[in-house]
Amino acid sequence: MADLLKGVKLHKGDGSTANAEDALKGKVVALYFSAHWCPPCRQFTPVLKDFYGELVDDGEFEIIFVSFDRTEADLKKYMEECHGNWYYLPFGSSKIQELATKYSVNGIPALIVIRSDGKEVTKNGRSDVQVSLGIDQNPLRMCYDPTSLNIVWR
Repeated sequence: MADLLKGVKLHKGDGSTANAEDALKGKVVALYFSAHWCPPCRQFTPVLKDFYGELVDDGEFEIIFVSFDRTEADLKKYMEECHGNWYYLPFGSSKIQELATKYSVNGIPALIVIRSDGKEVTKNGRSDVQVSLGIDQNPLRMCYDPTSLNIVWR
């Protein structure tokens, strides 16, 4: 993942920035395709924020918000209102469409999980997160806690 975003400066809601290679090296990365105008996104984002809070201190997992917002102001407002303090690609970055195409994102919200070696783990990260937090009540699915799900994704 760090190679795919080589040379890209990532931003955080708190105003800090980091080079993608440094911030993502050795980590499982979840690409979160979302937008403030999307009701299912606004419903899932707080769930993802809780999940992220369980894993961020381990230093082995990171989220990158890939915004489909229509304006930079919308992106920033959405980050302030709903998101965790994870990274996002700058508004208008050419990497947004490149990643959406590479991972065949046809709708949002989408959470694509990628291992540190660049191998895609799942395109169903949203469902995995909901199951891990006990939100998905489907009895055919195994429930994990966030830490063990990160182990499965590794």
